[in-house]
Amino acid sequence: MRPRGASRLVLGAVAYDAKVVPIWEGFLAWFQARGLDFDYRLFSTYERQVEAHLRGELDVAWNSPLAWLQAQRAARRQGMTAHAVAMRDTDRDLTSVVLVKAGGPIRSARQLQGRKVAVGASDSPQATLLPLLALAEAGVEPDLEVEVVRHEVLVGKHGDHVGGEREALKALLEGRADAACLIDGNRLAFAREGLLPARATEVLLQTPRYDHCNFTVLGEPTPVLLRFVELLLGMSYQDAAVRPLLDLEGLTAWLPGRTEGYAPLERAVDRFHTLEAWLQEQG
Repeated sequence: MRPRGASRLVLGAVAYDAKVVPIWEGFLAWFQARGLDFDYRLFSTYERQVEAHLRGELDVAWNSPLAWLQAQRAARRQGMTAHAVAMRDTDRDLTSVVLVKAGGPIRSARQLQGRKVAVGASDSPQATLLPLLALAEAGVEPDLEVEVVRHEVLVGKHGDHVGGEREALKALLEGRADAACLIDGNRLAFAREGLLPARATEVLLQTPRYDHCNFTVLGEPTPVLLRFVELLLGMSYQDAAVRPLLDLEGLTAWLPGRTEGYAPLERAVDRFHTLEAWLQEQG
């Protein structure tokens, strides 16, 4: 347990990609140059990170949207309140899509009944939970009326690595599935890299807008945490020292955190009972 009010701020992040180390090494140097005694710990999964945060070993955690809900619900059970203190500009108002082959026989969600839908890892909000919720709310129940083909790539990293989405799209293009689920931004990225040929697919269904990652704090922010947020929100994309780090992390500005954008994911985890077993393990 870290003493409340410690002068050093310790952040947790998940090592979902090799670029994570240079990102946080760069931020460490940037924060320390501005007088903030900053350090970070890397975790192999979001579950291990949230558990360490609940034990008081971290001051702040860079959480996926699913990890945010894990932290929020587990903290509530322990009499604490979770706060989303900051997020990227690119974390807001995202959507996921259900793709089918262009010109094919599937023109509505109901026509997927009895067919196969390829998704990412089972813990991916963007490539599994949210698009499956969209299907369910369109009247097609996953795993009952459609066969869900999950691509369990790096489970525990909540789909941040996009490997499961890539495999889901391949399944659709190669005829091993009738639809594929992925975040809309990756649809464009896969087209740029040549995996998704032009006009090969079309959008059957699009999810409501949702938010992605945030910096999570448990309990009321301490002075050192408030200083961290102040420095974070003050980062400028025009600063040549910090711009490469922002590019690696996929943003142009940090914004104050908000939580209303997690409502669709809350509906998904409640409908599919995603967090029940993990929460029971926490006691």
